[in-house]
Amino acid sequence: MQLSQAQLDEFSQNGFLVIQDFYAKDDIQSVQKSIHTIIGAVMERHGVEDTRPAFSPETFDAGYMDLIRLNRGWGGEVYDLVKEIPAFNRLIAHQAHEDLMRQLRPGAVPGLTAGGSGIRIDNPNEDKFRAMWHQEYPAQLKSPDGLVFWSPLVQVTPDLGPVMFCPGSQQEGPLPVCHADPENAGRTGAYALKLVGEEALLARYEQVAPLSQPGDLVVLDFLLLHASGYNRSGRPRWSMQFRYYNLANPVGRSHGWSGSFAAGVDFRTLHPELFVEADNG
Repeated sequence: MQLSQAQLDEFSQNGFLVIQDFYAKDDIQSVQKSIHTIIGAVMERHGVEDTRPAFSPETFDAGYMDLIRLNRGWGGEVYDLVKEIPAFNRLIAHQAHEDLMRQLRPGAVPGLTAGGSGIRIDNPNEDKFRAMWHQEYPAQLKSPDGLVFWSPLVQVTPDLGPVMFCPGSQQEGPLPVCHADPENAGRTGAYALKLVGEEALLARYEQVAPLSQPGDLVVLDFLLLHASGYNRSGRPRWSMQFRYYNLANPVGRSHGWSGSFAAGVDFRTLHPELFVEADNG
């Protein structure tokens, strides 16, 4: 698609852009239908009676909450399997992502982060895996010049906990972090990184949480401050993420486009200046 000048200006100013009906309906439904099939396969494996209705886009995840109520680990099986859905993996390298990045980042050389794509399942009231306020770069690395393509697989309502953004905060540049778990949710790794001086930092910005529906795309800058919402509904928040970076960025080139936490790279070895032991502010 060709972005308008107004959309380009909006992204430049805010650091994110919501594009309605970006993906074809059939592409989204193919992913949803595969999730429905996977849930059924996990139910069968564990001897859980499958009384779900036939597939429909509105209820594709029927039975998932029943599974995790019986055994939380069975939800982990679903989580691992949905990343292997062929229809999802076809979307990862969609030509439209490259085209969009070249429009938003003129002169960029798009790269696809290894292990940077997936399907999130944010379960109701399960805050341990909720992402606190953060920038994408410390967790993903590769390059500070990158884009996240985020798209819901369910209708996102306020009680489902839409992703929150601080418009314009990408202009802060890479920000220092420390290890903390202020909500005592038992977070580890990248989930436990907290922005230094977070309260004062967030006070400088408006916080917005745009709603979206299947087929919509939210594209955001790697340096934009954002956080997971709190899911207080009775249904998981299913979403797809694809991450691209600019191979031509000099910072990424300086550290050899090193990978992320998921790739076993601790960003503190590349950017010791961005880590402090404790937030004393």
